[in-house]
Amino acid sequence: MDTNNAYPFFLASENPGENPDKCLFHVIPAPWEASVSYGGGTAKGPSAILKASEQLERFDGVDEPANLGIWTHPPVACESSPAKVLSRIARVCDSVFSKYSIPVLLGGEHTVTLGGLMAAKERFGKIGIVQIDAHADLRDAYGGNPYSHASVMRRALDMGHHVFQVGVRALSSEEADFRETFPVPHLDASAIALSGIPANLLPHDFPERIWLTIDVDGMDPSVIPATGTPVPGGLSWYQTLDVIAKAVTGRRIIGMDCVELAPMNGFFHADFSAAHLVYQTMGLIGRLSRLP
Repeated sequence: MDTNNAYPFFLASENPGENPDKCLFHVIPAPWEASVSYGGGTAKGPSAILKASEQLERFDGVDEPANLGIWTHPPVACESSPAKVLSRIARVCDSVFSKYSIPVLLGGEHTVTLGGLMAAKERFGKIGIVQIDAHADLRDAYGGNPYSHASVMRRALDMGHHVFQVGVRALSSEEADFRETFPVPHLDASAIALSGIPANLLPHDFPERIWLTIDVDGMDPSVIPATGTPVPGGLSWYQTLDVIAKAVTGRRIIGMDCVELAPMNGFFHADFSAAHLVYQTMGLIGRLSRLP
């Protein structure tokens, strides 16, 4: 892949490209933006993360996650219907699963996650989803669209997957009622502010296989302000890493995504923070989880 184009290899300055069959992490840019409800720009998120990743250090403070192998795919074509776009994402993710590797989706709006979850359902059956997010994303539809970014976790539950939500602080009364009656286990931002993050984060009966979905608005806007619907009171940088570490420890991580970055002129730190978060998460998965 040409490292001078809009979609360079992740960590291109330190990672010129390897044999994809030997790479644990497969980065998949998915620049889909179809259901923006406030600020726009998420289609530019994957490119911004990849470009910012060129400024990362290969050493993450503990070791070098890039040693596990990082391959970057061409961007998924997103100029089509939701069904076609999600099918394309699912096909790429399934090809990664077949290599016993981990897809790393870069959005784009949060709906891109569904493509990975569709592929996971076909290959693994029901899995657990750990969702870091300011929003519950449990609306049955938003603006008449059942594939809105505000309905992602509702569709995940429709697939039979299990969901654990962290950092939520903005939801409708419909969503609040739904997650109490379904139920959907959660650790909201207000609870974290009062009592911190428990040592045992996930329910004891939560599935072993995990997909980690990180909406950057789950973090406080002081950390990543460049997102379509920023909500104050979110997770700090180190709280986010603590949640991820506790979620992946001893679990089999089959996939992850980082979504909803909406790059803003002059806010380079937001792009870099998102890229840094993806790389730090790779390191935590490599050190703490049960690999495929």
